[in-house]
Amino acid sequence: MPGPELAPRRTVGGVIAVWVVAALAGIAIGIFVPADDRAAWLTVGLGATLVLAFSIQLSYGRSQQFVERVAASVLGALVVLGVISAGFGLAAIVPG
Repeated sequence: MPGPELAPRRTVGGVIAVWVVAALAGIAIGIFVPADDRAAWLTVGLGATLVLAFSIQLSYGRSQQFVERVAASVLGALVVLGVISAGFGLAAIVPG
């Protein structure tokens, strides 16, 4: 029977990975989706990052601070997608 982990893996990488995926999804939505449908697709992207956050954090196999890690992942993804959405909104206002 194996003993407990002496130095468990760091979980910050999983949180940041969700943020990076959210940024890539937001940029892809901005490029490929028409302006009228972007808000709906950004919501779908946020839902996908929620599922990704659960998957990544469950793969660590650690129950300590699970809710905090998932919350940090999803909140960060929300902020990233919000900033990208604000950029889309400002780009729509500027004529040209």
